[in-house]
Amino acid sequence: MHVALYARVSTTRQADNDLSIPDQLRQLREWCKANGHLVVYEYIEPGASATDDKRPVFQQLIHDAMQKPQAFEAIIIHSLSRFFRDGIQFGVYERKLKKNKVNVISITQPTSDDAGGEMMRRIINLFDEHQSKENAKHTSRAMKENARQGYFNGSKPPFGYQSITTEAPGSHGRKKKKLEINEAEADVVRTIYDLYLYGHEGKLMGQKEIGRHLTESGMLMRGKPWRVQKVHAVLSDTLYMGDYYFNVIDSKAKQKREPSEWVKTPIPAIIDLAKFEQVRIKRESRAPSKISPNILNSSTLMTGIIQCGECGASMTLATGKSGRYKYYKCTARKNKGNHVCPSRNLPMEKTDQLILSELAEKVFTPARVQNMMTALRQRLSSAKDAQQEKINSLNRQLKQIEERQNRLLDAIETGMIDLDETVQARSQKLKSAKEALIIEIAGVRQNYSRPVDHIKASQIDVFTKHLKTKLLSQDSAIAKNYLSLLVDKVVIHENKASITGSYNALANVAAMKDEKNEHLNQVPTLISEWGG
Repeated sequence: MHVALYARVSTTRQADNDLSIPDQLRQLREWCKANGHLVVYEYIEPGASATDDKRPVFQQLIHDAMQKPQAFEAIIIHSLSRFFRDGIQFGVYERKLKKNKVNVISITQPTSDDAGGEMMRRIINLFDEHQSKENAKHTSRAMKENARQGYFNGSKPPFGYQSITTEAPGSHGRKKKKLEINEAEADVVRTIYDLYLYGHEGKLMGQKEIGRHLTESGMLMRGKPWRVQKVHAVLSDTLYMGDYYFNVIDSKAKQKREPSEWVKTPIPAIIDLAKFEQVRIKRESRAPSKISPNILNSSTLMTGIIQCGECGASMTLATGKSGRYKYYKCTARKNKGNHVCPSRNLPMEKTDQLILSELAEKVFTPARVQNMMTALRQRLSSAKDAQQEKINSLNRQLKQIEERQNRLLDAIETGMIDLDETVQARSQKLKSAKEALIIEIAGVRQNYSRPVDHIKASQIDVFTKHLKTKLLSQDSAIAKNYLSLLVDKVVIHENKASITGSYNALANVAAMKDEKNEHLNQVPTLISEWGG
C-alpha cells in the first residue's frame, strides 16, 4: 500500500530543540517497513497546534489526498492527536478522506474500521481534546505568572528593546528572558517623540512626515521603511514609559481582552511619563474628529484660525482669475451663497502681512509680553489652591487603593483566601486603578507647571527679538507653525482684526532655549489660551 507520513509538533521551539519529529518519523518508517507499505510522501509540520485546521502542511496533505486518482491510500500518524485534537474536526476530515478511499492510521492507537473502532477513536479524541484544553489552561497560568515576575514570554521583542537570557532565582539553572533597552533603537524612539513634539528645523511634523524623514535619514525600522502605522504605534504604546502588558490579545478571537485580564510586566522606560503625556494630549488634539487633516496640512497661513466677524463662520481660501489671486472667504458665503453673509473677501497676502506685522510690532513686544507674564503668574497663583485640592483628593483615593491592596495581600498571606484566578483579577484591577491615579496626578502637576516663574526680563527681550524675526521672515512654514501655537483665532469684522491666543503657550515658548539661545528653531507643543 502506498502511504504518506504526517509528523507534527505544537511549537517551533519544540521543532528546534526537541527530538520529537525525528523520533516520530523513525517509528513511522519502521512501522511501514514492517507492514510492507511503501512511503511515497512525508509531511512535516513544525510549530502548529492540532486544535484547528489552520496548518499549511496539513492543508497540503489533505489537498494531495483528495486528488483523483489519489496520490496514496493511507495517512500514517504516530497518534491520533498528531492529526487532530478536536474530536468533531477529526471526524469531519476522516469521513472526507474515506470518501476518496484514503484511511487515517495511528501506529500507537490502532482501531478497527467497524462501529466499535469508530467509537474508540471518538473516545481517544475526546481525551486528547480535554488534555489539550487542560494544557492550555496550565500554560496560560504559568505564562501570566512569568510575566508578573518580570519575564518576557514573546519571541520577538518590541522595537526599542532586546531580550536577554537570565537565570531565574530558585529555578535550578533554568533560563528565562527579560526585556532590556536596545540603545540604538531607543534613540530612534526618542527621536520620534522629539520630532512629533518639536518638529524639525522649525517645521511641525505629523506621523507620516516623521516616517518619511526617518526612512530618508537611514533610521530604519529593523531594516524596513517606517510606515505611518508603526510611527503611530511607537507614539501611542504605553510600553515606552514602562507600562508593558501581557495577555492583552485573545489569539483565537483576535480581540482585546478585558483590562482586568491584562498582566503588567515591569520593564525599563525609554520615555518619561511627562513627555508621553505631552504626546498623548497632542495626538488627541490633532485627531481627525477634532480638527480636519486639511487644516493641519494646509500651506495657507491662517487656515483653521481665521474667522468671519459678521456671521462667526470660518474663512477659507478662495481664488480668482484662474488662481492668480488668492483670498480669504467666509465659508458660509462660499458654500451657501453670497446673500447669507455681508462680509467681503480679503486679499490673502495682504491680510497675512498685516496680521504678522501687528503681532511682531505691537503684540509680542517686550513690554506687552512682560505684562502678559505678570498676568499669567497672578492667574496661576489664584488657581494654586484648586490645584492642590485636586491633588489632595487624588492622593486620598490613591491611599485608599493602597490600603485595599495591603488588606488583600494580608488575607492571602494568612490563608484567609486562596490565590485563585478571581483574586488575581481583583488584584490586577487594583493595580490598574492605582497606576491610573498616579498618571492623573502627574497630569495635574504637568498642567499647572510654571515655566513662567523662571522667565527673566532679559530672556523676554531675546525671545521677542527672535520671534519678530521668525514672524516677518519669508519662510511661511515657520510663521504658520508659531501662529498655530500662539494664536487661537483671528476674527475679522469690517476693517478690524481681533486676535486671541494663549498666555501659557507664550510662556512655554519663551522658556525654551538651547545653548545658543536659538529656542525658536524648534516648535513646542500646543497649549491654549491668551487674550489680546
